[in-house]
Formats: sequence, C-alpha cells, structure tokens
Amino acid sequence: MSRIGNKPVEVPSGVTAAVDGNVVTAKGPKGELKYVVNDEVLVKMEDGVIQVDPRGNSKDARSKWGMTRTNIFNLIEGVTEGFEKRLEINGVGYRATMQGKNLQLALGFSHDVVYEVPEGVEVSTPKPTEIVIKGIDKQKVGQVAAEIRKYRPPEPYKGKGVKYADETIFRKEGKKK
Repeated sequence: MSRIGNKPVEVPSGVTAAVDGNVVTAKGPKGELKYVVNDEVLVKMEDGVIQVDPRGNSKDARSKWGMTRTNIFNLIEGVTEGFEKRLEINGVGYRATMQGKNLQLALGFSHDVVYEVPEGVEVSTPKPTEIVIKGIDKQKVGQVAAEIRKYRPPEPYKGKGVKYADETIFRKEGKKK
C-alpha cells in the first residue's frame, strides 16, 4: 500500500483547485497549471483536500497512485511558491550571459552555445558562473536545468563543467609517474 498516496493533498488559502473528471486544475498567485490524471487512479476533492485512490487493486493502478499524488502536490506547490534550480559553472573562461531571451554559454568550445529558453521558465545569471532557473512547473524547470548541464557535464579530474549547486562531484586522482 502506498504511504505517499494515502496522504491527502491540502489546498492552501489563495489557491483554487478543481477536479473535473481526469483533469486537476490549480490557480494561484504564480499562475495556473493543469494535470491530466491516468485512468487507473481516482481523484476526489472534498473540503479543500484532494484525495487520490487507485481504481482497483491491480499492480498498474497501485504503481501510479503515489506518483499521481506527488504530481498533484507539485502542481499546488508550483502555483503558490514556484520551483528553482541553481547551476554552477567551473572552468577557466567558462561563463554564462543572458542575451534577450537566450542564454549564451562560453564552455570552452570553438563557438558559444546559445540556449533558447522555453516558455514558462525564467533564466537569470546573477554572476557569470551561476545560472538560476525558476518556474511554476517542476518538470519544465528540471528539464531546462538538465539540458543546460548536458552541454558540458562536470568531469571527474578537475571538476570543470556545468553542475547543480547541491551536486558533489566524485573526484579522481590523476596519472602517476
């Protein structure tokens, strides 16, 4: 039995949530989000609390139960507080700048990498070696952070590259004579 799926999702004040068949909608101070629930899961809303239950006792329904509850919780958290990911750039000459809506990255290639920021995500560079990604959709924020990191992942010898701010890099010892 899912421990996460059993917990109800409370809707805070200032947020309006609605369940219409298989679609959960949340409106808050940061914006509006929708989530389409799988047919295997039943979603009910009573007294400002959203309850998620599996439709049957099948393995498929039980496996989607906790994930659905977490996605609905992220929906509510996104429209109230939003999500943020921080990236750090390490390396000589590596830097990031914003040019309009595009992120320009100098990562040691023969050319600068230009990343077009998608709609619904806000990217800023407080320092040339720091990138802050904000948005209300947790999946989009994480996807943008992963795509930027993918251009130059951190290497294990000197730690050069783009890494998450809370990521620790396993460092290797170099060659010995």
